[in-house]
Amino acid sequence: MVSAAVLFLLSLGCTCGAVAGDRKLSYVTVLFRHGDRSPVKAYPTDPYQENDWPQGFGQLSQEGMRQHLNLGQFLRDRYKGFLSESYDRHEILVRSTDYDRTLMSAEANLAGLYPPSGQQVFTPSLKWQPIPVHTVPESEERLLSFPLNDCPRYKQLMNETENTAEFLNVTTTYKDIIDLVRNKTGLNKTDVESVWSVYDTLFCESRHNMSAPDWVTPDVMNKLRELKDFGFQAMFGVYNQQEKSRLQGGMLLGEIVKNLSKMAVPDPTQRLKLMMLSAHDTTVAALQASLNVFSGVQPPYASCHMFELYREENGSASVSMFYRNDSAVEPYPLQLPGCSLDCPLDDFVRITKLSVSDDRDKECQVPSEGRDKEVIISLALSGCLLLLLIALLLGVICWQKQPVSSRGYHHVINQEVGEES
Repeated sequence: MVSAAVLFLLSLGCTCGAVAGDRKLSYVTVLFRHGDRSPVKAYPTDPYQENDWPQGFGQLSQEGMRQHLNLGQFLRDRYKGFLSESYDRHEILVRSTDYDRTLMSAEANLAGLYPPSGQQVFTPSLKWQPIPVHTVPESEERLLSFPLNDCPRYKQLMNETENTAEFLNVTTTYKDIIDLVRNKTGLNKTDVESVWSVYDTLFCESRHNMSAPDWVTPDVMNKLRELKDFGFQAMFGVYNQQEKSRLQGGMLLGEIVKNLSKMAVPDPTQRLKLMMLSAHDTTVAALQASLNVFSGVQPPYASCHMFELYREENGSASVSMFYRNDSAVEPYPLQLPGCSLDCPLDDFVRITKLSVSDDRDKECQVPSEGRDKEVIISLALSGCLLLLLIALLLGVICWQKQPVSSRGYHHVINQEVGEES
């Protein structure tokens, strides 16, 4: 009886496995943050300045290189059997922002993803091969670097965010920490954004075994971290999150969705399997906010958001998302609100469309109430003047058409002779 039950369960498991196997991976997009780096800048009283870092500010460290080598090896294992064992230029496209740390992170990642073998080994002592990483100048980047500063409406939304009850409450709650930072760092102005920058500098220094100033206690670091995370939330959410997404992360989301839709259509000539995007913590946060799956915590170094497109035997397609933010554990699935974990592509497109703008430049225009009132008043005054001029003109015309007698003009009659003079 027991053996029969076991056989039944085994057969059921095999059946379920066969059904699951009908779902075939066809395309992947990965977006990751660069690895560990030096601080982007120092605060005025910082005992460590740029010459204290091997390559200066904002540069990928050797630990950051190792993190991305590890992530590349993870991707190699995860997509074994999907990607070719050796590098095939038709299967992968790599795009990075134009920063040393993101370009180098992509290169370190590729070293783990495609270690050369066989004919691809060009120097026996070097287990590495060059793989192209594409980029555009920072001034032209509109896909991977957020927040973009070319949008007046977004700036207006941020001003409005800073006047919300939640933002003001946080500023009041952490006033002592903000004042402490101003007094100890030499910064003339301290707010949520500048405090975030100070935390980042202190965090980088601590990771590289540099002693912190006496005023930087564990409690101070915890509060600075909380303020930093709130800064991320305010940047892409807290107030009018969906509109912010349409002006920021929705641009990247729209491109990813467009590619997913394209790849869902079978095309024997299409060989691309992996789109790799190397960017920043704000990029990951902006994208996740546009998907409404952002946890509110700064994405850590080498964190990776994965989109996996599957095709079913019946021709339909679905999208699964995973987030790897800890190399010690497996990536955890992300569920798009309003859809299943394995979200049908049509539903994925429909739901995400709310965060994707059809005309971002138009939506970035500022609907200024003051300016609208000025325009309305000017039009009203112009209209009144025009009506007055029309009335005067009609009056003159009517006056000229009246009989001469009715206008007060009379012929002079010589009453003595009874004749006209």
